[in-house]
Amino acid sequence: MAEPPVAMAEPPRGRRVFLNHLDSYCGRTIGEYLSRCVVGASLEKEEEEEEEEEDEEEEKAVEVPSSPEEVYEIVGTLSKPGSTKPRFAQEIYAVSPRDELLNHLLECEVVLYNITEDTDQIEEATWAASALHKEIENFAKPKLFILISTIMTWANTKPTDPENPEAPFTDEDYRKRKPHPNFVDHTNAEKLIVKLGKTNKNKFSTYVVASGHQYGAEEGVFHYFFKMCWLSETPEIPVFEDGKNYIPTIHILDLAAVLQNVADHRPEVQYMLAVDTSKHTLEELIKCISKNVGPGKIQKIPKENAFLSKDLTQMNLDMLLVNLQMESTVLKEAFNINWVAEAGLIENIEKVVKEYKESRGLLPLKVYIHGPPGVGKSTIAEELCKHYRLHYIKIDDVISEKIAHLEKIVAKEQDTGVEEGGDEAEEEGENVETALELLDGIKENMELNKGRLDDQFIVTIVKDKLQSMPCKNQGYVLDGFPETYSQAMELFREDEEEEEEIKSKIPKCHKIITPEFVFSLTASDEFLLNRITNLPESVVAGTHYTQDRFPQSLKLFRDSNTDDTTVLNYFDELEIHPQFIDVPIYEDPENRFIVQKIITEIGEPRNYGLTDEEKEILERKAAEERLAKEAQEKAEQERKEAEENAERMARLEEWNKQQEEVKRQEQELLEAQSLPLRNYLMKNVMPTLMQGINECCRIRPEDPVNFLAEYLFKNSPDIDWNNR
Repeated sequence: MAEPPVAMAEPPRGRRVFLNHLDSYCGRTIGEYLSRCVVGASLEKEEEEEEEEEDEEEEKAVEVPSSPEEVYEIVGTLSKPGSTKPRFAQEIYAVSPRDELLNHLLECEVVLYNITEDTDQIEEATWAASALHKEIENFAKPKLFILISTIMTWANTKPTDPENPEAPFTDEDYRKRKPHPNFVDHTNAEKLIVKLGKTNKNKFSTYVVASGHQYGAEEGVFHYFFKMCWLSETPEIPVFEDGKNYIPTIHILDLAAVLQNVADHRPEVQYMLAVDTSKHTLEELIKCISKNVGPGKIQKIPKENAFLSKDLTQMNLDMLLVNLQMESTVLKEAFNINWVAEAGLIENIEKVVKEYKESRGLLPLKVYIHGPPGVGKSTIAEELCKHYRLHYIKIDDVISEKIAHLEKIVAKEQDTGVEEGGDEAEEEGENVETALELLDGIKENMELNKGRLDDQFIVTIVKDKLQSMPCKNQGYVLDGFPETYSQAMELFREDEEEEEEIKSKIPKCHKIITPEFVFSLTASDEFLLNRITNLPESVVAGTHYTQDRFPQSLKLFRDSNTDDTTVLNYFDELEIHPQFIDVPIYEDPENRFIVQKIITEIGEPRNYGLTDEEKEILERKAAEERLAKEAQEKAEQERKEAEENAERMARLEEWNKQQEEVKRQEQELLEAQSLPLRNYLMKNVMPTLMQGINECCRIRPEDPVNFLAEYLFKNSPDIDWNNR
């Protein structure tokens, strides 16, 4: 008997969800989240709680085949027509013509419109809801419309309890809300969406989700501060006004989970707040971001100063200055949310910072340049720092910077004292005491060693630099240090607590500060000596490249890199294998080809790319430099041509003078030589010849030459021709 054919597994059925601007921060994150969700997944926990009382043995005995899971299929529009279609999107639609867009919306069971990022989307969202509402009678299935709005529509709401002004607003207070003046259109859209959902709830249900300020991944409105901290371009991060205003927030993935719950549960209430449980002020938020990403300090400034930055819009500033305390009863009582950051940004800052760096590809780049003195380490390190926007770690500079910083701390304490209260004063007091102790130790050690520092101080200073937030954010290029195996061990070793782990032959290292790229520049002593000999005296003066110091420095390097425990062996043991570059092969005094080779090995930068404006500035600067260079080259060429022309004219003039002198001398010689002959002719020839010419002119014969010849012959004076 033939066996029945095996039924093929059915592909997952999809519930189509429309979402506008799938390429925006909010749209991309929400769309990708929902594309991974199974329809009804947020209802499972409730069902499990109801079935907990059932006998587990009976559940195991009876196996009920499950039906294919239904998933959310994401379709939508793009904010920029040229944007790449997100990988999670099934289809991408054009905004116009609207008849076609409406047909696509009618194919979707859930329509999401986000108006928190682009105010131009308000009109499109209200049109879409109104157009769908007119087609209710033609719906094949019930449809759901969700408007993702903002808590800024509550910004001017008066406290519900005047005696308790800090009492939080809840979802039930939404009819009392008063918007910020710049968010009136958002409020009107909210009211329209709620109204349209009251006509026929069975076929067309509508919801408004008022989102707290979104953060997570790319950080939304807080990205301005994250970027400023990460770039480390300012010593203090600005806080606008007094910073005492409370800001409702929500992680972007938690907002996506709220939308998932709305689609699954379809609650009775049409208006709900999407906020976490945090109660944080702007000052607290910025201080936390600064401490974990930036310099650790903040500075309160007037809000007018915010407009000096091109990265902040009016909407951003309005949102950062809102002062609201809110909590959502719907999220707590009706929804099943697997929170990412229920307690807020500050309590989850480590996770948030990690997401921020990963989503934007902001990974530190750590490079160590090794090689003998004079091989070009400093030049190459500086060029790499410029290309990758890294921090240049040169020992002398780092030591000088550390000493100056310690002296500043000590001087400030001596001038003003530590009289301020609070934790900051205590921390500052501890810093002053530690700074004074370290500063005294450094100065004493330098006096004993004729201006040099022992390894223990150098390692401490460099390690502190590598652990600074700028180096941990962007990365660094180490110029020639550490020089020995022991220095490397001390510099990159793990903390004491971590060293207690299981011992291994491979040395443990502090992964946050240890280099990931090691380049060793090689060259012979003869090559290096020739290179240093040819350097200008102005470059050599005051360095270890002088004739008496350079051979000693070179010998010290060779001695430190000849045994089996060199600094390169240390990196080999860590599986960070050095890449060797033979400098003489390139015959490149400026090391341009070597820098390019290293850049090729390292790859693309891992930080913020240039903005269009920055690119334009660089292109304009490059064009100006190119034009200036061309003008300089042209002027130099003209100068050379003028000099050559002047030299040529001078030579020509000198030659002409010489020629005239030669002619004059020849003329004088010719005249001197011709004098006897002229006398002879005047005496013996000219008288008879003149007579013959006169006679020829008188007679005018037909052949004057023959006549003149016969005349001279007939009338020649009596001359003894034989003696001539």
